[in-house]
Amino acid sequence: MTCSYSKEFSASAFTGVENAFVTEYLPIASGDAVKVYLYGLFLCQNPNKDQSLEEIASTLNFSQEKILSFFAFWEEFGLVSVVSKDPLAVHYFPIRSSCSTKPRKIKAEKYSEFTKGIQALISERMISTGEYTEYFSVMETYSIKPEAMLMIVKYCIDLKGQSISYRYILKVAKDFGTRGITTIEKVEKELSSYLAKTSEIGKILSALGVKRLPDYDDSVLLKKWTQELDFEPDSIIFAAGKLKKGNMAKLDTFLNELYSMKCFSPSEITEFVDKKQAVYDLTIKINKALSIYVEVLDTVIDTYTNKWLSYGFDAQALLLIANHCFKQGKNTLQDMDELVGELRGRGFVTVSGVGDYFESQKQADEFIKKFLLTAGINRRPNAWDRENLNVWKTWNFTEEMILQAGKLSAGKSSPIAYANGILSKWKSDGVFNIDAISEVAVTSLDNSQETYNQEYERRRTLAHSRAQKNMETAMAIEGFSGVYGKLNSMEKDLAFAELSNNQQALIQLEEKQKNYLAQVENLLKSANLTISDLSPQFACKKCNDTGYVGTHRCDCFNKKI
Repeated sequence: MTCSYSKEFSASAFTGVENAFVTEYLPIASGDAVKVYLYGLFLCQNPNKDQSLEEIASTLNFSQEKILSFFAFWEEFGLVSVVSKDPLAVHYFPIRSSCSTKPRKIKAEKYSEFTKGIQALISERMISTGEYTEYFSVMETYSIKPEAMLMIVKYCIDLKGQSISYRYILKVAKDFGTRGITTIEKVEKELSSYLAKTSEIGKILSALGVKRLPDYDDSVLLKKWTQELDFEPDSIIFAAGKLKKGNMAKLDTFLNELYSMKCFSPSEITEFVDKKQAVYDLTIKINKALSIYVEVLDTVIDTYTNKWLSYGFDAQALLLIANHCFKQGKNTLQDMDELVGELRGRGFVTVSGVGDYFESQKQADEFIKKFLLTAGINRRPNAWDRENLNVWKTWNFTEEMILQAGKLSAGKSSPIAYANGILSKWKSDGVFNIDAISEVAVTSLDNSQETYNQEYERRRTLAHSRAQKNMETAMAIEGFSGVYGKLNSMEKDLAFAELSNNQQALIQLEEKQKNYLAQVENLLKSANLTISDLSPQFACKKCNDTGYVGTHRCDCFNKKI
């Protein structure tokens, strides 16, 4: 629907003018300037009458230049802002917020001597009206005397030369004004102080390898370093020499870092730099041991190396861990971080402690290999095997008894589960030596295994039946079948993207898959289901392990669906 005022309605409407405009501004403005202001205000309050600069000039019978000059006049009072001249765009501001005191227009005649003086100083180019206006505005705002302003301009030209940007001059002037340096005497004193610091700044630049003259920004930084951070000039020069390819900004960052670490003297700075370099070198060695390359080492140092060192690991211990990770095929920083966390939790942080732990792991793996071969299994030991061995040893079984259990498990459908069952039975019967082993106990275990297999099949059938019922319930939910079908159909696209190594497509598809999955889960909530309920599964009561029928089977005997 489109609604608009009729021409008759618009003609009978009103344009509101604030009283403050009439009392404060109308007396000091020309009739033509007021005419332009009011017409612009009329257009603001009637946006359907949007006009170009040419149309406004034609309506008011002014030239386009005149229109722009009148808006510039009102801009000086803060009543409007000329955002763009082509096309013309003017923002009007409320009068009550544009100024808190009676408005006053800066008169160029007041600064006639200043304009002659600054043009003489900047002799290689003509200063524009806009630039003059900005100088006037700064002097008015901060009450800087014209003679003091000329001294500031001369100082800036001496530093930067005739090609200096006027914005740099304004920056220096505003800093002086903010600190109350507004008279010729105060400016002269401040500049004398800057000149006295020039030699120190020159030494700092030289130490950094920077070939240029000191400028105002350098003096501001020097003041910060000496007065706020309490560094002695000699320490600053010394710190500058420690930076490679440095500049004043990098030196500022470095000094802030030194300040946070309370390193002020050259000896303290040297110790800090040496330690930092040692951590940098250690990180390179760790990456090399893991056979990885990281372009930005700072992130690795902050995320990993500093954390590992804070745990109490020394450099040699970390390198030993890195080499171990590489040999185990777990040669990422994340893998190493997990192992470091595990070692820390076990109390192994020194190089000797880490070495003893790895040696014990090596010996344990050798025994596990022997056990696996005894049980008729030909593969490398894994984390599950190591966990089983630790449990069996906590049951006070000797390696001889564990090997005997492996021997009795050979040829079974699940040898490790069978061995675990034998040892569990021996433990409950108090059998801890070879001579006490009973054939009856082993036969009983065989019967238990047969019962276990029958129970597994029964529960597998029940799990399939339950999943089928859940799927029927889900399909009855409005909109579920469509979204679920899209989710399943994405598997082929994801596989193709992965095989073709199309990372951009893979990222987009994974995000799309995530959205579909969220929609599916949200729809299933209405039936108190989750997406995992749609697949046949069971949960083991003993180990709390959950898996899907047909692809998973835990090594416990007590199962419950």
